Amino acid sequence: MTDLRSEIDRIAAVALAEDGALDLTTEATVSPGLAGEGVIELRSNGVFAGAAFADAVARRCDCTIAWDITEGSALPAGTRLGTLRGRLAPLLRAERPLLNLLQRACGIATMTRTFVDAVAGTPCRILHTRKTAPGLRALDIAAVVAGGGERHRVDLAHELMVKDNHWQALGREGIGLAGVLAAARAQGITALYVEVESAAQLDEACAAGATRLLIDNQSPATLRTWAAAARSRSPTIEIEATGGITLQNVRAYADAGADFVSIGALTHSARAADVGLEVRC
Repeated sequence: MTDLRSEIDRIAAVALAEDGALDLTTEATVSPGLAGEGVIELRSNGVFAGAAFADAVARRCDCTIAWDITEGSALPAGTRLGTLRGRLAPLLRAERPLLNLLQRACGIATMTRTFVDAVAGTPCRILHTRKTAPGLRALDIAAVVAGGGERHRVDLAHELMVKDNHWQALGREGIGLAGVLAAARAQGITALYVEVESAAQLDEACAAGATRLLIDNQSPATLRTWAAAARSRSPTIEIEATGGITLQNVRAYADAGADFVSIGALTHSARAADVGLEVRC
């Protein structure tokens, strides 16, 4: 993935550009030199995330934010997050893009924390997927991490992951999984992930040298059985549960032996937090 700092700046620029070149209302009502400040408030219970992205929006509007809260903090409704300061006209231009990014980030972080708490006391770790908002992957992943989750693959260029459609292609082409994984290892790829949907695929993946198995859309009982079988063949292999994971069943997958659980809903279905700005001038 692109350098994080450049991604943060790109996202801030796009968020501001969506509002067009002029703020006609502010130009008509606010003197150019008038100073102002605004208190950023979390108005719903949640986990704070997205500060770097809000800072980038503020900088582009010649404003600054003094944060009162540390990223990743779980907070009650009504918490003051920080203060936005600058000339009032550009401050008002920054307001909505800045809040849009914060409300999405805080919402993702809050949902992630609920899953992290649900598996507390087990070694299982919560992962995001690539089911992120187009153009906002850096924000979405940063929010998952702020919520206590961990990074999964962020693009297609650094880990090999053989999924169901790749298995279909292997079958049509007559290419063996072992050869594919060996070629990746020869290129220096150490993350060799293989999604399995049957015991036969599990056997083939273990024999081929997969470093992680993605056990997709199986019950916790099946995961327990398959994980034991995989570890008997390859003691260091990692087990990731994916597909159909909910807050109600995630603990069962952790207890069944999943090292990781990847959850698309963290980024495609998180409810936005209520974040507001009270401006004073």
